[in-house]
Amino acid sequence: MTTAPSTTGEAAAEQTLPLLLERNARLYADLPALSWQEADGAGADESGWATLTWAEVRQHTGHLAAGYAALGVGRGDHVLLMMSNRPEHWLSDLALARLGAVPVTVYGTSAPEQITHIARNCRARVAVVEGPAQVELWAPLVDDPHTPLSRLVVVQPGAEGPHLPYAALGREPVPEEFAKSLDTARPEDPLTVVYTSGTTGEPKGVVLNHRQILANAHSLDAVVELPAHVEHICYLPFAHIAERMLGIYLPCHRASHVYLCDDPARVAEIVRKVRPAQFFGVPRVWEKLSAAVRSILSLLPADQQAIIEEAARVAREHVGFRERGEEPPPELEAAYARARTEVLLPLLAAGGLDRVAWAASASAPMPIDVVRFWAGFGIVIMDAWGLTETTGVATTNSPRTGFKLGSVGKPVESVEVRIAEDGEIEVRGTSVFTGYLDADGSLRPGLDDEGWLHTGDIGRLDEDGFVWLTDRKKEMIITSTGKNVSPALVENTLKEHPLIGQALVHGDNRSYLVALLVLDAESAPVWARTHGIDASIGLAGLAAHPEVRAEVDRAVAAANTRLNRTEQVKRFALLAQEWGPATGELTPSLKMRRVVIRDKYAEVLTELYGD
Repeated sequence: MTTAPSTTGEAAAEQTLPLLLERNARLYADLPALSWQEADGAGADESGWATLTWAEVRQHTGHLAAGYAALGVGRGDHVLLMMSNRPEHWLSDLALARLGAVPVTVYGTSAPEQITHIARNCRARVAVVEGPAQVELWAPLVDDPHTPLSRLVVVQPGAEGPHLPYAALGREPVPEEFAKSLDTARPEDPLTVVYTSGTTGEPKGVVLNHRQILANAHSLDAVVELPAHVEHICYLPFAHIAERMLGIYLPCHRASHVYLCDDPARVAEIVRKVRPAQFFGVPRVWEKLSAAVRSILSLLPADQQAIIEEAARVAREHVGFRERGEEPPPELEAAYARARTEVLLPLLAAGGLDRVAWAASASAPMPIDVVRFWAGFGIVIMDAWGLTETTGVATTNSPRTGFKLGSVGKPVESVEVRIAEDGEIEVRGTSVFTGYLDADGSLRPGLDDEGWLHTGDIGRLDEDGFVWLTDRKKEMIITSTGKNVSPALVENTLKEHPLIGQALVHGDNRSYLVALLVLDAESAPVWARTHGIDASIGLAGLAAHPEVRAEVDRAVAAANTRLNRTEQVKRFALLAQEWGPATGELTPSLKMRRVVIRDKYAEVLTELYGD
């Protein structure tokens, strides 16, 4: 039997990613490290996965590091990566870290001007891209006099131009003298630069070093209870700090097993195959999963729905005792055990979630109705909070330290948190960054004179040390009467109705609030069919249907009864198209770009304020 590796806080402070990789290759040589699926099935086992062990990962990344060195990449050099979650991306990240270089992943949905900004800001000479579509975006930068980019490495064949195929990297044996120069990074050396996703303004390059990242990894392990060498389904972009921590750094820290999913649309399929013990999703992912489950349950016969609802009631009551830190009464414990075995686990197994011991979310406020929905299945989503600048998680709920549904938990041990007079959350600690990358290679300080990061988020600390997130400081609505309104609170209340999948509330300097609403792509067709409406007319047709609009009217009215007068929505527009990263309304990590949405629907918003 193997056990998960562990380190003390002091030891973690002196660790580096290459040292962890060396340890894993020595102690866990034959354990699986990375698995993926090839379209042609190349290298796959009978389950359809190709896999590298920790020993093979170390050997492979040594060859890759030599290949990058042959391109002139050295210690401290930035290398840009624009690929999906594929082995070439993951392995390049580790190879560059072993070389002492700094991998910088760029969102695959980035606009050309964002790519140009990042390339100029980090001054990389080499970029590794997926295929011809990415080459088309990057090739003009090779001739850009404002960036030193001189070489494109392309993973997929078919790209025209003088580009180096990825397959040519690291084919030669690794020279002995070169091997001795690997893995010499220091804890204070940069490990990556993560560019903020640009919900407001230009992306900023957050520089994170080995010590900050591994301090965060150690702090997370202190509050998480997981099996040894736990599996992780890696489907969020590596350009996001969440997936860099969960999909690269924590697996090296834990010697765990990463399953790559190169298309987020396939994550449900992969979950069913892997049946993971942990699953992380940003709120929009959990919202879509709950909408899909609700739609399926709504089609069951009434007697089956009643059985499931009773099991869910028992599960929520059981969770309520745990949330309060109390032992459930023996009769409730027995009832929950029966409900879980006979009703809930078979339902969860159909979706591959029956083994989940740790469910988590972060990145944006989690709607409380979604949290309570999953609590009805015995899955407690441990909501967390943090920023790129805090190396991801700064606070989290946990069975070890306690949880309160609706909060974002307590600070992890690598940070301290305080609330400023205006309600802004401030953080400092060993896992907090020190500065942003400037184009001349210097760091622009990101902390105040006492080392505090002013996060821009508004919240409060309760008497038990839990942080409750209210909103973004810059996103708070101030009405013309001087009242402050949290748009996220209102939006999440509106989205409690299954028909409403997305919502944006508007009303800065206005006397009342209005909202843009989008039908839920999973739930709306099911609702339509159960009410005798032809769902084949699509979201646009449903949005114009009088019965659908009447139901949304009722949903908004019901939401208003749970809001105070200032927070109530007086008028709304029901839109015909779902928001997403491809159309620009959401970031790649599925957070709303409020400025983009307000600009895009400026005329609609103006009409909502018309007489």
